Amino acid sequence: MLPALLRSRLSSSPRSALLSSMALRVCLRPLLSANSLRLTGESISVRLRPFSKLPELHSSSSSGCKVLLHFVNQSGMKTSVSAMEGESLLEVVINKNLQIDGFGACEGTLACSTCHLIFEDGVYEKMEPMADEEMDMLDLAYGLTKLSRLGCQVTVERWMDGMTVRVPQEVKDRREKPEAEI
Repeated sequence: MLPALLRSRLSSSPRSALLSSMALRVCLRPLLSANSLRLTGESISVRLRPFSKLPELHSSSSSGCKVLLHFVNQSGMKTSVSAMEGESLLEVVINKNLQIDGFGACEGTLACSTCHLIFEDGVYEKMEPMADEEMDMLDLAYGLTKLSRLGCQVTVERWMDGMTVRVPQEVKDRREKPEAEI
């Protein structure tokens, strides 16, 4: 009953969805264990993405669709991987051990721009709008383009099957100190 209630609350209005998101973060965070919660016999997982406007609810009863993605790293090497619908692109890179130097230094907390990716024009246009916090972090990214997004804020969707994303040539990681300071 509670999963259906949560889903209906999240789908009503943007304001109530935002309030529901905040309520989920405050009330359910202590109950979460390994990103899943068991309620009334149905297992749901709640992905709490930092600064995302809506949490993502995934039921174990609905099977995730596999999506083929292509990543082009800094050296131009193209790698094709199969990802599950609902994963962030940062999770895909980490889970598939893709060779992308310095990618995801903040582990998806939206505190850096190392998961900066460049999308194809047609793909970028279909994506949901960016949150202000993502725009602020992208301002710090090297090689910023009008088609740039942060991989930690983009989740894999079925329509993305076959898309290609590029990693910029340079990555800015503030944890690294300039050689003069070492």
